[in-house]
Amino acid sequence: MSTLAPGEAVGAAALPLVHASLPVDEVILGRPTTAVHALATVGAVEVGIWEMTPGTASDTEVDEVFVVLAGHARIEFVDSPLPAIEVDAGSVVRLAEGQRTVWTVTETLRKIYIA
Repeated sequence: MSTLAPGEAVGAAALPLVHASLPVDEVILGRPTTAVHALATVGAVEVGIWEMTPGTASDTEVDEVFVVLAGHARIEFVDSPLPAIEVDAGSVVRLAEGQRTVWTVTETLRKIYIA
């Protein structure tokens, strides 16, 4: 894990990331991988970059706001009256602690998260 120093800048869209396979019990379709790179901790809040390659996977969320830098995905909210959402570059989304989701990524999705 690397942290961004005060006054330092990085190219978030092009920062190289190291991917790993998702746990088998989270994968629904395909062979998606994910990568995460923590950039900074501000107070008790972590800011970083997260990426997922095409495929479908389930997740249980943390309290988070994110901004999509690139890619496309559909996020479904399991056991919730919330409608599914489509996200792509420029989308800003709020997720709540404990929400169960299913992510279907059709173009590698890269986001900046604040959690």
